[in-house]
Amino acid sequence: MDTPAGSENAEQLEIIEASPPKGGGARPLLLVHGAFTGAWCWAENFLPYFAKQGFRACAVSLSGHGGSPGRERLDLLSISDYVRDLEQAVSTIGGDPILVGHSMGGFVVQKYLERASASGVVLMASVPPQGLLSASIALAFSNPGLFAEVNSMMHHGRVSLETLQHVLFASPVAADKLRAYYRQMQPESQRAMWDMTMFNLPQLRRERCPPMLVLGAERDILVPPSEVEQAARYYGTEAEIFPGMGHVMMLESGWQKVADRIIEWMHALEFDRA
Repeated sequence: MDTPAGSENAEQLEIIEASPPKGGGARPLLLVHGAFTGAWCWAENFLPYFAKQGFRACAVSLSGHGGSPGRERLDLLSISDYVRDLEQAVSTIGGDPILVGHSMGGFVVQKYLERASASGVVLMASVPPQGLLSASIALAFSNPGLFAEVNSMMHHGRVSLETLQHVLFASPVAADKLRAYYRQMQPESQRAMWDMTMFNLPQLRRERCPPMLVLGAERDILVPPSEVEQAARYYGTEAEIFPGMGHVMMLESGWQKVADRIIEWMHALEFDRA
């Protein structure tokens, strides 16, 4: 897996990349992570798998995340800042990439479409255009203890391993692997979380909506299937819900089914051609 030379510059965003062994002319993918994580969440499965299938696959760490600068001012960062990061990443990798956004990253992609066009978009367990408020209220009433732990994760980046397993995964995760994920997780910008709750929601009339694939997970606690389905209706398409999966679809045991569906969708729309 390669790291572009520019990503070592302190002023540059971290972009990690996996390229096909024999090159290839397929349109690249740019993957955008969700809250509390970074580009690392794509590196275990999706990046090498897409490269093996002939696609150049890149993942960006938004400001204050992963190896990108800005951790010291994380709580000042807004969704608009993350959108500017995405614009920079698109420009850096070139090739008119397919944008794949997970959770908060899907929300950032939606806001990006208010300012720029994209050849195609995949939303994975994405924060929906209606924002986080309804899902947050539902979780607070149905499981107040879990809601409190999720808030602790947001403010401090710390939560029990048991809660991490319960909130993010449907299938059991090996203890050593779960601890490795835990060590890489971090707090999230509270300003960005408020933007996604009510203050900076996507405006469909301003978006340049490309072909879109909307994917969700049956056992997602953070973005339930009903929220994913509502988002799909908002964009005039149908959601596809993967049974038995939790929120972090790229790290769940059934991740390859999700990746294969994305590849199938790109082939159908001829996005496998540059």
